[in-house]
Amino acid sequence: MDGKLLPADTYIVINKTVLSIEDKKKITMLYQPIIGHTAVSLYLTLIDDLEKREFMSEEQTHHHLVRTMQLKLNDIIIAREKLEAVGLLKTYLKEENVNNYVYVLYSPLSVSDFFSHPVLSVVLYNNLGKKEFDKLINYFKVPKINLKDYKDITATFSSVFGVISGNVMIDNEDVIKKNVGSLVMDDKIDFSLLISSIPKKMLNDKCFDDEIKNLINSLAFTYNIDNLHMQGLVRNCLNEKGLIDKDELIKEARNYYEFDNAGKLPTLVYSKQPDYLKSPEGDTSKRAKMIYTFENVTPYDYLRSKYKIGEPTLKELQIIEDLMVKQKMKPGVVNVLISYVLKVNNNKFNRGYVESVASQWCRLNIETVPEAMEVAEKEHKKMKKNETKSVVIKKDKKDDNLPSWYGKEIEGQEITPEEQNELKEILNDF
Repeated sequence: MDGKLLPADTYIVINKTVLSIEDKKKITMLYQPIIGHTAVSLYLTLIDDLEKREFMSEEQTHHHLVRTMQLKLNDIIIAREKLEAVGLLKTYLKEENVNNYVYVLYSPLSVSDFFSHPVLSVVLYNNLGKKEFDKLINYFKVPKINLKDYKDITATFSSVFGVISGNVMIDNEDVIKKNVGSLVMDDKIDFSLLISSIPKKMLNDKCFDDEIKNLINSLAFTYNIDNLHMQGLVRNCLNEKGLIDKDELIKEARNYYEFDNAGKLPTLVYSKQPDYLKSPEGDTSKRAKMIYTFENVTPYDYLRSKYKIGEPTLKELQIIEDLMVKQKMKPGVVNVLISYVLKVNNNKFNRGYVESVASQWCRLNIETVPEAMEVAEKEHKKMKKNETKSVVIKKDKKDDNLPSWYGKEIEGQEITPEEQNELKEILNDF
C-alpha cells in the first residue's frame, strides 16, 4: 500500500481499452464479486475522467477522487490495488514535491478467458457459491444451433471487392485497441530451485518466460501446490521442443488436486470472507476488532493460530473444507464457528459437534460474521435456560470458557493492549 499518497498528488488516466456495454456487464457481474463495488466504482470513475473520444485525461488531484467518490483516501488506495491485482489497472509513480501518478486502464478478460482462468474462476466460485456461479455460466452461454443440414454460402472478400493493388504500409502501433492486463501474483514457487531440478538438456532457453512463470504461480496458488510437486508436474508437461505445454500443465495441476482431494474443487480453507459480506471499518470497540479478525483471516490460518506448536491435522481441515464445500459456509462464519466450538467443547474439534452447530447456522442462512456471533450468543442463552439443577453448579466454570467476543456488552468496550496484541499477532502472521 502506498502510504505516501496525499490529496494534493496529481494523476492522469491513460486509456488502453475500448469499453463496451458488454465489458461493463463483465466488470459488474464477474469482477465485482472478487474486487468489490468500491474498486469497480473507482474503475468507472477513472473512465469518466476521460472525455468522449479522448485517450488521455487532463491532470487531476486525488482530492478530486475523494470528493467525487465520497471516500477516504485509504479506501481509494485499497480499491486501486484490487484493480491492479486483477489486471484492470497499472499504476506508475513519478516522485517529486507533488507526486504524479499515471493510471493505465485495461479491458476485462473475455468471458471465455475469465471462466477458464485458473485463479479468477476459482475465486469467483468461492465468493459466489455454486448456485450463483452456475447462474452466471448460464447467463453467458451462447445458444447452439445445429447447422448440419445448412450450406455455408458466405461471400469472400475477393469475390465482392476484387483484387486490391497497392503497397501502403500503415504503422498501427499507436492505434487504439483492446488491451487486457495480466493478473499480478506474488511468487509462490522458487523458480531457481524449479529450474535447477530439471536437466538443462531437457529445457529450451525460452522455456521459463514471464508468461509461463505467471501461469505456474497462478496454478500453485489455486491448487496449493508446493515446490516439490510442481517440479514433477512441469517435467510431465515438457514437450519435444523443451517448452512447457500450458494446456497440459493446467490439466495436470487440476488432476493432481482432484486426486489428492477426492475430486473436490480447490480447497476453500485458504480463502477469506468475501468483501461484499465484510463489516464497515472505523469502529474501535473490542467486538469490532474481533469481527475484523474473523473477516480477514482464512479458516486454515485461524485454526493454525490456536496451535502454539504444530499445524492443524488433515482431519480438522477436512471438516472445515466440508463445511465450506458441502454446506457453503462463508470463511468468516467458519472462523466464528471454530472459535465457539473450541471454547465450549473443551478445545475439541470433533466432526459430530462441529456439524451439529454448522447445520443449525446453515438453516438460519448465516453468511456474515456479526450474524454468526449473534446466533452463537442466543444459542448459549437457550442452553443455559435448559440446564438442569444438577449442572447449575458448573455454570460459572462453563461461562469462563465462552469466547471472548461473547455478549453484546463488549460493543462499547475498547480493546485492551493485551487483546490488541493477540489479534495483531494472528493477522501479522498471515
